[in-house]
Amino acid sequence: MELEMAADELKSVLNRLRRAQGQIAGIIKMIEDGRDCEDVITQLAAVSRALDRAGFAIIATGLQHCMADGERTGGDREQMRARLEKLFLSLA
Repeated sequence: MELEMAADELKSVLNRLRRAQGQIAGIIKMIEDGRDCEDVITQLAAVSRALDRAGFAIIATGLQHCMADGERTGGDREQMRARLEKLFLSLA
C-alpha cells in the first residue's frame, strides 16, 4: 500500500508531525533542566496524541484511496480490510 495523499492532506500531516517534533525537543530540554515530572508527563501525553492523530490521518487517507482503487481494479477487499485493520490496531 503506497502513501498517496493529496497535497493539502499531506501538508496537514506534515505540520502535525513537525509540531510533534518540536514538542519532543521541548520534552528533552525539560528533562535536561530537571523540570517537574508531572509537566514532562503532560507534554509526553500531548505529543503522543499528536502522533496518533497523524497516524490516523494517514490511515484514513489510505483507506479512502485503497477502497476507491479496489473498486476500480476489483482488488481483494478482504485482504485490504485485513491490512487496514492491522494498521489501525498498530496505533491502538
